[in-house]
Amino acid sequence: MHSTPVIEQLAGKGAARHARRKLGMVSGARRAGWGTYAVLTLVLLISVYPLYYALQLASSDAATIARNPIPPLLPLGNLVENLNRVLASDINFWRAFTNSVIVSTVTSVFLVIFSTLAGYAFAKLRFRGKGPLLVFVIATMAVPMQLGIVPLFIVMAELGLTGSLAAVIIPNVVTAFGVFWMTQYLSQALPYELIEAARVDGCSMIKTFQHVAIPAAMPAAAMLALFTFVAQWTNFFWPFIVLDASNPTLPVALQLLQASYFKDYSLIMAGVVISTLPLIVVFIITGRRLVAGVMEGAVKG
Repeated sequence: MHSTPVIEQLAGKGAARHARRKLGMVSGARRAGWGTYAVLTLVLLISVYPLYYALQLASSDAATIARNPIPPLLPLGNLVENLNRVLASDINFWRAFTNSVIVSTVTSVFLVIFSTLAGYAFAKLRFRGKGPLLVFVIATMAVPMQLGIVPLFIVMAELGLTGSLAAVIIPNVVTAFGVFWMTQYLSQALPYELIEAARVDGCSMIKTFQHVAIPAAMPAAAMLALFTFVAQWTNFFWPFIVLDASNPTLPVALQLLQASYFKDYSLIMAGVVISTLPLIVVFIITGRRLVAGVMEGAVKG
């Protein structure tokens, strides 16, 4: 098939335009209209405004917020001062920040590994009881987390892990959502022919998983890692229960900051801004690569 520049050289611009229209009709491509851009702009503004509102409050002071809870359109000049006050407060901010990094990173890595292993088994291996077992795993998603808090705390107390980061990491190293996510992706993105070809070439089960399943699962694994990192970074309920005030994660430390300075919302919002910045940096660094990986996996599937 000739490309449109070649067609333009051989048959003229009219033929090239006709060819481009035909290719667009075949591929289903269509230029987005103004309505699409208007909706996307509205969604973007709605999504960004809470962050901008927090930035406005963080750049204000307690007296100004008490007089007018709705801040001016442009941020005031107290942001740096409020950020320094948060860093210098008695909540042990840097320890909480380090704990959040450790918990989010370690949990993401182990959850992706175990979920990919389980997803590969459910998607491509044949064993008795696979269907009912997968249904049981998915059904656990319907059980609220709050119902398991008491027995989970008792288990962690019996193991002597309460107050340590291991008590936050261990219950989250594998989740039903992660297993379901990887199972659905691998069932579509990984054909049986590749697995059979690897087995014919002499690969063991582990080698087949390493050289065939893992490359195919990378786009979904990257998205799962990002979702898990964000969820663990913002997780408050379980760390607040199982950790003590001397060894908190960042959301728990911000709660302690709120307890110490209940009326100073500028200080509280400054802490929120600091805790949000790492997530923004992660999205900026990985966003384009993750989207490209998902699109690549969709094309392969």
